[in-house]
Amino acid sequence: MAYENPSCAYCPPEIRACRDGETERGPGWCPSTVDDAGVIAGFEKYQDESHIKTALVSAKVEAEGYCEWTRVEEVCAFAKRMGYRKIGIAFCIGFIDMANTLSQVLESHGFEVASVCCKTGGIAKEELGLKDSEKIRPGNFEAMCNPITQAELLNRSGTDFNVVLGLCVGHDSLFFKHSEALVTTLVAKDRVLAHNPAAALLLADGYYSKIWGPDRPDTPPKKPVEGRKAKNAQNA
Repeated sequence: MAYENPSCAYCPPEIRACRDGETERGPGWCPSTVDDAGVIAGFEKYQDESHIKTALVSAKVEAEGYCEWTRVEEVCAFAKRMGYRKIGIAFCIGFIDMANTLSQVLESHGFEVASVCCKTGGIAKEELGLKDSEKIRPGNFEAMCNPITQAELLNRSGTDFNVVLGLCVGHDSLFFKHSEALVTTLVAKDRVLAHNPAAALLLADGYYSKIWGPDRPDTPPKKPVEGRKAKNAQNA
């Protein structure tokens, strides 16, 4: 069958041809098969000087610090090699101690730092239309998370590069959308898993099986949904 969507997540371990530069070996749902024009169009965008510089610096930092540098060290190395002078930190107020340490670390490397917490402006959640019963602690004042303003303040501050530290799901999305500078995530918030969301995936068949939805298959599928639907239609 002809697939419409690229589904790299289902590439068999014995194939993964792109890693070896042999994309013609990919399965039917491989991007090179599904939308080769899209692969070409994406690569053409690297002709932009800023894009190619970012890609090259990223690759060099990856190679030099591979399995040796922490992500904090990678952020510092990347920013230095990109020639950035001013770094922005957009953080959840619950991460203020980490933000303080990060700010000092960046400053110790010679960067100017601007930082903005999520509650900036102190605007009540009701201003967004949230009901009191929908708050974390009904009956109490709760300031809204304000990622668009975080981005605006860092834009106005003239940051060259922004670092996200613990913004909520969705709030981080708004920050990414409105930040004029490139953004990287240093910490993804997950209060249940000590900010290590990968643990839920690594333990999905054990301690964290609760993450599965009602349509979980009985056995792990080897094909993306499109291929499974086609097979079921044939067997009907």
